[in-house]
Amino acid sequence: MNKSTYFTGQPIISQIIKLINREKVSSLAKTYRTDHYYKKLKTYNHLVSMLYTIYSGCTSIREVVTGLLASSTKLNHLGIDYTPRKSTLSDANCNRDHRVFEAIHQYLYKQYSKNLPDSRKEQWHKRLYIMDSTTISLFQEILKNAGRSPMNGKRKGGIKAHTLIKADEDVPQIIRLTAAAANDAPFMKEINLPSGSLICFDKAYCDFNVWDQWSQKKISFVTRLRKGSIQTHLKDRNLTISQEDKGVISDKEVMLGGPENDNVTKVRVRLITYFDEENQRELVFVTNNFHFAPYTVSQIYKRRWQIETLYKRIKQSYPLRHFLGDNENAIKIQIWCALIADLLLKVIHRQARRRWAFSNLASMVRLHLFTYINLGKFLNDPERELVKLVPKYSPGQASLFPT
Repeated sequence: MNKSTYFTGQPIISQIIKLINREKVSSLAKTYRTDHYYKKLKTYNHLVSMLYTIYSGCTSIREVVTGLLASSTKLNHLGIDYTPRKSTLSDANCNRDHRVFEAIHQYLYKQYSKNLPDSRKEQWHKRLYIMDSTTISLFQEILKNAGRSPMNGKRKGGIKAHTLIKADEDVPQIIRLTAAAANDAPFMKEINLPSGSLICFDKAYCDFNVWDQWSQKKISFVTRLRKGSIQTHLKDRNLTISQEDKGVISDKEVMLGGPENDNVTKVRVRLITYFDEENQRELVFVTNNFHFAPYTVSQIYKRRWQIETLYKRIKQSYPLRHFLGDNENAIKIQIWCALIADLLLKVIHRQARRRWAFSNLASMVRLHLFTYINLGKFLNDPERELVKLVPKYSPGQASLFPT
């Protein structure tokens, strides 16, 4: 092959992983003592191996190891001189403390969070947080799943990711991994929001003590009302004609909590009844904010769907149906690495001048993971940059099918 610029620069995977400070990873490995008893597969090498797993869509350790071996020379840019074997990678997934990967995710979030916000018209969107959880089904009963056992008695496990995101960042800010059968409400106590924040969540997060604490800290929340909630009517609020035209049925102030039970925390809130014309149903929203217009409250709750699209994005873009280990630690490592991979791609997605659907971006990265091309130029004009890589035909070259 004639000399060309095809093998200049670094492959795309190297450019992505360069966003991770290797010295910081080594520092966190010392903190969690995750490099002890590992002669070759250090924490950084383990992280790179798992990111290759995530980006390339590998579903087994054999695929990971053979893929890394085939591309080992292309990872020299990252200072990786050792490709793990199947048993080594399997042992590391089972035994290396998953908390170091959680710490790496938190470090990357703090470093790149300033690059994540996008511009929105609504002023409240910049201080909006969204809270929810999602369940990832497992192939065997490693963690207790919710629901009834199947008829054949073979019950599968599940892991639940409790998540808090900032609406204008669209990446997880706080994540806690528990068994799928765990209750959602305790996660609320781990959240510490600044005064003046706005948080939205569904009916699963019902804790009057936390709601009362948020009200005292001037943190506004918007949620749905659970059936059977005890309430004391205080007064009706007037509606304008424009609010009624938008689907608002009523706006009233109530006190939640049993009026005769002094041991139950009581919370003063607004109940806003809204008619959803698209789905032909009535919805009752709860908020402790007495200044928002009723229709604005309904639009804030509608933003909750953003976290559902985040879960969909992660589950569709990364292999979370096939895990490389069959114990809790290995599963958590793979989930944390998927979140790290998503965060890095989200940073790149926001910096690209050309508008990309995230699924298309993830697909292009997977297809060109080891292509030697400038990632920034590639995302702005992929066809033009790829054409430059096509070698020109030379009459002296051998033909695949000689005549």
